Amino acid sequence: MNDLRENLVVQEILRNRVSLRNYAERQLDEQDINLIIEAAMRAPTAGNMMMYSMIIVSDQNLKERLSVTCDHQPFIAKAPLVIIFLADLQRWFDYYYKSGVEDFCLKQGLEFSGPDEADLMLSSCDALIAAENAVIAAEAIGIGSCYIGDIMENYEIHQSLLDLPPLVFPISMVCFGYYPKNERPRPRERFDSRYIVHENKYRRSANQDLEAMLASRSAGFDPHNSFGAENYGQWMYAKKTGAPFSVEMARSVRRALENWRGKQYKPTE
Repeated sequence: MNDLRENLVVQEILRNRVSLRNYAERQLDEQDINLIIEAAMRAPTAGNMMMYSMIIVSDQNLKERLSVTCDHQPFIAKAPLVIIFLADLQRWFDYYYKSGVEDFCLKQGLEFSGPDEADLMLSSCDALIAAENAVIAAEAIGIGSCYIGDIMENYEIHQSLLDLPPLVFPISMVCFGYYPKNERPRPRERFDSRYIVHENKYRRSANQDLEAMLASRSAGFDPHNSFGAENYGQWMYAKKTGAPFSVEMARSVRRALENWRGKQYKPTE
């Protein structure tokens, strides 16, 4: 048997993968799309429940709309393949209702309620693991991708656009397309593993660790930035964590959570 360490194909795919926002002007082959879908559906899933769904966005008008509602990113509309990955417990709770689970719980002295925040997190994990399977499978056949977390914003708008029932939440959207000929972005620098990997217990980073971890990024900080930030930490907060899109995302998630609490569950009419 050959030493498995000699087969570094997957490792190279992971090492060289980038977020691709510029795609070759050609549609994806149906065979390649089927491979991506199959890979997603072979992903690990809690209890083999597959608490996720996928929406393939083929309508160009819908792509155009999503490119606006997802933080005004025009490249979304140009992506040959767009898949929205949904945390989905609607399917299971509709089945529970059909199966008379509410009466069963009453007889057995069990509490019957709709999903809660923990279920949302678990189904979100299911959906994101499926998405990553799809991304790596696509990368293996020369198809780049880009995650769009902004699909979590504008909850009411996306719920209407995609006809989402209460127990379904769009946790991520992924754009796919072939790499342009002779045009491949270089992978971006990641933090050193010593700041990310802990052994046995979590080790909180000291100030000197944080400075060392972000040294190269801080070195590129522009003091004449548009946010008026005095250092890289202030700039990053203004650009990401405290930005308007983050505020809207937090509001949308809070709104979606209202539908995931047990007392809010209602069976399909």
